[in-house]
Amino acid sequence: MTDVLIFAGGSGTRMNSKGRPKQFLQFYGKELIIHTLENFQNHPLIDGIAVVCIEDWIPYLNKILVKYGIDKVKKVVPGGSTGQESIYFGLKAIQSFDDTNPTVLIHDGVRPFINEDVITNCIKSVKEHGSAITVVPAIETIVTLDDGKIQSITDRSKCFHARAPQCFYLNDILSAHEQARKDGNLNMIDSASLMKFYGHELYTVPGNVDNIKITTPADFYTFKALYEVRENQQIFGL
Repeated sequence: MTDVLIFAGGSGTRMNSKGRPKQFLQFYGKELIIHTLENFQNHPLIDGIAVVCIEDWIPYLNKILVKYGIDKVKKVVPGGSTGQESIYFGLKAIQSFDDTNPTVLIHDGVRPFINEDVITNCIKSVKEHGSAITVVPAIETIVTLDDGKIQSITDRSKCFHARAPQCFYLNDILSAHEQARKDGNLNMIDSASLMKFYGHELYTVPGNVDNIKITTPADFYTFKALYEVRENQQIFGL
């Protein structure tokens, strides 16, 4: 079995969305989170989806899930006080509807351009290696600073950006979260950092470069351009 955890707990302050969280802004007639969810809804290997959502917006999310026929969503749960806690709540939700120790893909609700091949390759990597961290190459020079001065310049060919989805077996990632809660490690930046901290080997899957996170007003224009490219590819068979 393969399930997805969608994190949609952000408030959208950087988007200047005047009270509407960015995942619920409309792009081309659909809420951003629907664009994201449809990629997993339409993938034949995905069995179930849990969504972690801002509590006050759960009724609205449930309404649009019905409107757009997103029936693979099995549970919508409120987030916690941190991103890490919210992911933990989402993992517990998956555990409540799937007791098979499924592969779990943890993905951002505001990354709508994940594609079928990346999803498939992530599932394959977990089955082969136990993990899958989606990465894309760094295209600019990476430096480390100390007091405003460059201390070192890293070989760019060895540098990658970790993105979503980040994927594991449910029991493995859930155990790491529970250990972190016992240890008081409550500010891990993402699931990859958490799993690395607790000794898990992390294997990578090349991601699609256009799988960006929509977080600022400028990202809207990038979304528009990428969306139009995808539509043209479908229309003209490119």
